[in-house]
Amino acid sequence: MFNVGWLNVSGGLIRAGEDMEEPVRLPVSAFVIETGDERILVDTGLHPEAVADADGFYGMEHAVGPFSLEQEQSIADQIDTSTLTKVVLTHMHWDHVGGLRLIPESVPLVIQRVEWQAGGDEAAVQRNFFQPSDYSGTDRPVVEVDGDHDLLGDGSVMLLFTPGHTPGHQSVQAGNLILAGDVVHYSPGLDDHRFPLFGDDLDAQGRSAERLAALRDSGKVVVPTHDPATHRPGPLAV
Repeated sequence: MFNVGWLNVSGGLIRAGEDMEEPVRLPVSAFVIETGDERILVDTGLHPEAVADADGFYGMEHAVGPFSLEQEQSIADQIDTSTLTKVVLTHMHWDHVGGLRLIPESVPLVIQRVEWQAGGDEAAVQRNFFQPSDYSGTDRPVVEVDGDHDLLGDGSVMLLFTPGHTPGHQSVQAGNLILAGDVVHYSPGLDDHRFPLFGDDLDAQGRSAERLAALRDSGKVVVPTHDPATHRPGPLAV
């Protein structure tokens, strides 16, 4: 796990029922999964230019309540990106895909087909607050998958289709560890379903949370991207 930024946002925007004027500080995480032959980056975090000028870079006039970004180091400051073999995106929100432009274009992107298609659909882009400048206009190879997918063909890294937060959100399972992206922002959301006020399909998000809750109850460890309680940069046991 790597820290690739911080979000200072309205607590009520991120978790239903909280005070809209009360700010919360949430970490932004990215992950590297290493196998014998692969070095897989899961999500890319914030882009430094966005952190320096969030309103000018992304036009954050849609932000509700308090909003600012912080970053000590981008993902490219912390790892040798030339050694990556794949980039997996849980979804295409700017705090997950913004650093993609820091990754060599030769590294293929693996994403759910429905998510990638949504990124090219104007209505879906507007509804989900996607920023096409984060992911378009390059020659990067894109591998589109449909639903649950065995990433390496040996069961060691599985992509789990967990839509709702965005149309094609996916989680990543390596052994007993599940990288949950933004199915929930706080771990208790797996049970209480107090999701952010924004989302593509809250009913689908609820079903995805139930799926991950069942996996947690079976002994898996579920790690959301933004939960301060589970944010511990460094090696994670799988």
